Amino acid sequence: MIPVAIIDWRNYLKDGEKYLQTALGAAERRSEVFTPEILYNIVGMAIEKLIMGFLMSRGDLAENHTMGDLLRALEKHSTVPDTISRDMLFLDSFQEICDIDTYNRRPPTQEETKRILAIGQDLETFINANLQQCQPAA
Repeated sequence: MIPVAIIDWRNYLKDGEKYLQTALGAAERRSEVFTPEILYNIVGMAIEKLIMGFLMSRGDLAENHTMGDLLRALEKHSTVPDTISRDMLFLDSFQEICDIDTYNRRPPTQEETKRILAIGQDLETFINANLQQCQPAA
């Protein structure tokens, strides 16, 4: 069976790009307001939207929305570089909130925030390159 794109997948990509641009602008111009934890969450939303848009363009959805789950779903449709895989798992290391027994949250440091922003940009580049390689159906 040929996968059919899920309606509005492009909106998810646009939303992801907007979240990422918001995080990048906030880090540059409003760091006193946008703490590392807030930036982490905005970049996380950007990544989730970007990956979900990509998956939806392929007629697929992720089982859950942790970074590890999104990575596994992405790997079903593309060869993901080891750097992106490691980065996604790094992002997952800041919070373990799905199980009440292992609940854990740790805010990122200012230095880690720089890496988090770069991860968002790298993932956006990866998603856009993969969309161009195999243009999904409308």
